[in-house]
Amino acid sequence: MARHGPETGRQILQAALKRFANAGYAATSVQQIVDDVQVSKPALYYYFQDKAGLFKALVHQAHDERYRILCAAAAKSDDIRAQLEHILMDLFEYFSENRELMRISFATMFAAPGEVPANLEYAEKCERNFEFIHSLIRLAQTSGELEERFDSRELAFGFYGLANFYLVSHLVRPGAAPDNLAAKRIVDLFLTGAGVRQPADLIPIL
Repeated sequence: MARHGPETGRQILQAALKRFANAGYAATSVQQIVDDVQVSKPALYYYFQDKAGLFKALVHQAHDERYRILCAAAAKSDDIRAQLEHILMDLFEYFSENRELMRISFATMFAAPGEVPANLEYAEKCERNFEFIHSLIRLAQTSGELEERFDSRELAFGFYGLANFYLVSHLVRPGAAPDNLAAKRIVDLFLTGAGVRQPADLIPIL
């Protein structure tokens, strides 16, 4: 009897994740995935239609989880410094626990034609995630926490760029995983810069 429960779908997705993360999309076959889970091809098609559907589900999961983390982390505080610190801390933790999924997410953005399925339709999710950070920056400017001499999108790109650099570095260098102190220092660098300041302007990193 065919198994068509939620757990079967999760097992298929997890097997596909491991194959895609270690061999790539093009080199992975449906047969390999169903053999790993010990289900039939019709069972896989019942949940995901085809290999491309599996890959698309994983990419969307990665972007949706990142958005969920952004929202939950920002809700922990009302001031921009603490919000950005919580965002980085929670992203660092999630990336550490979900390295394969995050590798697929980042690799997809730079993949050559044929390395990933066409019509993944993840650009809107990337824009949604960026715009969430952008909205926090705009609110901080409105409240007077951030100066308005910089365009809000410039500031959002600045923080997003710093965050993504550390996240990607963590994926390629797992032994150098950033921690909570690193998150605080990254936010301090973004908010106050690296220029020489007077002692009264310095904010201690606890």
